[in-house]
Amino acid sequence: MLTYDHIKRLLFRLNPETAHNITEFTFKNSIKFCPFLASRLVKKYFITDARLEQKLFGTTFLNPIGLGAGFDKNATMIKMLTALGFGHVEFGTITPKPQTGNPKPRLFRYTKQESLQNAMGFNNGGMKKIKSRVEKLYPFAIPIVANIGKNKTTSNENALDDYEKLIETFKNISDYMVVNISSPNTKGLRDLQNEEFIKKLFTMAKRVTNKSVLLKISPDLKTKDAINICNVALENGAGGIVATNTTTDYSLLPNSQNFGGISGAVLEKKSSDIFEQLAKEFYGKTTLISVGGISSAKTAYDRIKMGASLIQIYSSFIFKGPKLNKEISQGILDLMDRDGFTHISEVVGVDRK
Repeated sequence: MLTYDHIKRLLFRLNPETAHNITEFTFKNSIKFCPFLASRLVKKYFITDARLEQKLFGTTFLNPIGLGAGFDKNATMIKMLTALGFGHVEFGTITPKPQTGNPKPRLFRYTKQESLQNAMGFNNGGMKKIKSRVEKLYPFAIPIVANIGKNKTTSNENALDDYEKLIETFKNISDYMVVNISSPNTKGLRDLQNEEFIKKLFTMAKRVTNKSVLLKISPDLKTKDAINICNVALENGAGGIVATNTTTDYSLLPNSQNFGGISGAVLEKKSSDIFEQLAKEFYGKTTLISVGGISSAKTAYDRIKMGASLIQIYSSFIFKGPKLNKEISQGILDLMDRDGFTHISEVVGVDRK
């Protein structure tokens, strides 16, 4: 029987971006030409258990495991990713105009450390093309989420216009949206992580839509700055916080490039530490989503206990494959049984109580 380990050995012989493109082609077309495949994969990978269900953002999450932004940039793989066990999928980052991203090579794989480094630069087909694709799906079987960012050629002075166009475009075809001003791969983007812009951004978002718009933050902020920025966002209408994006702390990864953002196992402690501080401040006040270095049921469960209603994976999905979704869902249920919890809502934030 062909397993993910067999497939991974083949894919990992290829340049990482080439391997991703092959995966996207396969995911995009498999269910189209083999409709029965989805139901078989759902039975194999998607654990359905009422104890894992949550109502958030006006919709139902069947499990807390999501796919973080960056994997499905153009919303071409949502059906297959759902069949592989994800409880929600965040597509994008989407920009108003199409863009090709940064020069290649821009994606690097560190197999021993189970980590990635990317400098993709928001390569995507643009909001019009992606909208036409998503509106054929929405509403979908699981929550789908638009991750939005400004174009590289848009100045920071005009960035608000890009975000307004994107929110207007996706407000009726996504269950919530995530604002990306924390990627290290668009020059100057992280400069938007300031009080003045964030206040304008979420004041605008509140005017444009009643859907939740969340802020995704960098793991490289000082704790006091991260708390302050999140406070400003929440005071002006943000619907939650996603922590964290990739890091530019290149000391975490020996022989890394000196550009781009690092994700994966080496980010686990840094992401966990900042999430813990944010959860101490904001648990009970807003919805928190944790992403960064999550690769097992234990790390997922720990983040949920800290205060995360949802968790997201990305790099670990590439290194461990779809069995990871099943292992995390079942592992959370096993840990809940061990600790005497009857529903995941009892686990969320238990460390804060």
